[in-house]
Amino acid sequence: MASRSLTRAIRSPLARQFVSPAAQRRTIVSTFFPGVRTTIAASAKVAVAGPARQTRGLKTIDFAGTKEEVYEREDWPREKLLDYFKDDTLALIGYGSQGHGQGLNLRDNGLNVIIGVRKNGASWKEAQEDGWVPGTNLFEVDEAIKRGTIVMNLLNLTNVDVPKDIDVILVAPKGSGRTVRSLFREGRGINSSIAVLQDVTGKAEEKAVALGVAVGSGYLYKTTFEKEVFSDLYGERGCLMGGIHGMFLAQYEVLRERGHSPSEAFNETVEEATQSLYPLIGANGMDWMYAACSTTARRGAIDWGAKFKDALKPVFNELYDSVKDGTETKRALDYNSQPDYREKYEGEMQDIRDLEIWRAGKAVRALRPENQK
Repeated sequence: MASRSLTRAIRSPLARQFVSPAAQRRTIVSTFFPGVRTTIAASAKVAVAGPARQTRGLKTIDFAGTKEEVYEREDWPREKLLDYFKDDTLALIGYGSQGHGQGLNLRDNGLNVIIGVRKNGASWKEAQEDGWVPGTNLFEVDEAIKRGTIVMNLLNLTNVDVPKDIDVILVAPKGSGRTVRSLFREGRGINSSIAVLQDVTGKAEEKAVALGVAVGSGYLYKTTFEKEVFSDLYGERGCLMGGIHGMFLAQYEVLRERGHSPSEAFNETVEEATQSLYPLIGANGMDWMYAACSTTARRGAIDWGAKFKDALKPVFNELYDSVKDGTETKRALDYNSQPDYREKYEGEMQDIRDLEIWRAGKAVRALRPENQK
């Protein structure tokens, strides 16, 4: 329903007035979700390394021998953003994780942003809890699109046809909406990807960069719509979420089957990884983490790392093929469009909560010093 409503509103007579020569700043923008054919704003996660050359806000950086262009937040201070978007109304469609983070960041940056969601639905109520006011900056989807000069589509896996006479851009933050928000509040910024599918005004890329900074990006990396779709779906099903959960479960279950206690199995599988080792990788890389561990741990990790790579690479190739041929998008669209989607999803989440590994984890986390009252 959401995608049909979005398409209908974009193509309505009132919306078409915004793309006439007298109002060429009409733009459709979304935080990236695969399958969306609209103006989209997105972001990517890359560590900055090597010498940089500054040219009018654009840096050319050497990433392991490949030079890429990167934009940075410092070139778009708040005053510049306010001036750039002074005549715009940013209509943010959808208020899930990304809508929450990006919407609040846009509002805190002083921009004129409104929210469009289904009236009295879960997202409507969450938006109200965050201070959005019905009739002022919270509207139903059709009304928000009519009011917006820049439409930001944050609906998950929507397939939207847009007119040929508007800019179509992508801004994709590399992290959850909650992280987009928390980094912004810390005075930092998340990495994001940007792409241009349709450039009518000749300023689509500039608009993508400005919008990316406005929603909370620190560095912005250029990509294409297709590459962002493939890498995003592939990553979240692999190492970012699905794959890592599968490995956690496999290791935990073997330890339990071999006689280890729940606390020991959890500590050796999840707690040590997330609280000790993964932060070291994030700070300075895999070799830094190896160097921080014992010689016994290093030897075993080097030997078994190669075996895991050989065992897992065929699975990752199967996953990429499933992304590329559209199977993953179709699966998500079919499942998420079911009328009882939320109930089914909550059932799946409860199944995960009920797994012994995460029940044991809850008890372990309660013993952390910061959780002691």
